[in-house]
Amino acid sequence: MKEVHVAVAAIQRGGRVLIARRPDHVHQGGLLEFPGGKVEPGETVQQALLREIDEETGLRIPEHSLQPVIAIRHDYGDKRVLLDVWRTLEAEGDPVGREGQPIDWLPLEALRDDEFPMANRPIIRALRLSDYLAISGVFTDLIDGLHRFERQLDMHRPEVVMLRAPWLGDSDYRELALGVRGFCQEMGTSLILHGAPQRLEQVAADGIHLPWSEAQPLTARPVPDGVWLGVSCHNEDELAHAVTIGADYVTLGPVKATLSHPDASPMDWSRFQALVAQTPVPVFGLGGLAREDAGLARQLGGQGVAGIGSWW
Repeated sequence: MKEVHVAVAAIQRGGRVLIARRPDHVHQGGLLEFPGGKVEPGETVQQALLREIDEETGLRIPEHSLQPVIAIRHDYGDKRVLLDVWRTLEAEGDPVGREGQPIDWLPLEALRDDEFPMANRPIIRALRLSDYLAISGVFTDLIDGLHRFERQLDMHRPEVVMLRAPWLGDSDYRELALGVRGFCQEMGTSLILHGAPQRLEQVAADGIHLPWSEAQPLTARPVPDGVWLGVSCHNEDELAHAVTIGADYVTLGPVKATLSHPDASPMDWSRFQALVAQTPVPVFGLGGLAREDAGLARQLGGQGVAGIGSWW
């Protein structure tokens, strides 16, 4: 079955994204979609986007404003597609449904999975996620951990942070997480717990990140939709398993040598890019990376980077 290469635009303005409704008579008719269309022979993805957006909405998109978001391969059974998704914040003009399609600006938080084709759902995840996932580092005791968390949150203001403390028992972790949750709520920061899925039963948070040892035995998604599920991955097989159990995002590494895991062999950026291309969920590079590496990770198809050193 031939794969259809589709250029997709996430056109954002004022915290909203432009969404259209598919005609009833076409494939996946009646569902919502991001604007875009098939890449024609001889076209680059960027050229296809500029043409399709003009034809569909009348908006003018400066080519230099296009930034890669995610590439998703999906098999619907009757059709295989490659969605090549790009974002712009600089669309010019007021959109009109030139092909008769209803279009509207919708807040990201209003987008519901069941209103979109299955292949579009990772796009929603990628747009909602930051390009930097902050991870907590070492602290001496619970008081030090709380003080450090409060100080670093106030100083760096990350959009999302993972509370990782594998040396703590469940009781101490819960106590720390409850305190950290209060700081995160004050700052408007999303809090991701780290460890077993059951930790969400002890502390209500925005999500859970599973180390590979917790993810490996699972056969299905262990948390409800609407709660972030992340998985630590290191190779192709682990990435495939994370997708199977419904991960919303993954971390992949180590990309570079790291002091925290000196025995782990780094994969380098070329291997990272190759693995990302096979993974239909947002991928954060991890291991020896600085926050400034997020741009390169995005250029290579990733969501961004995750790490400790840049903020802790």
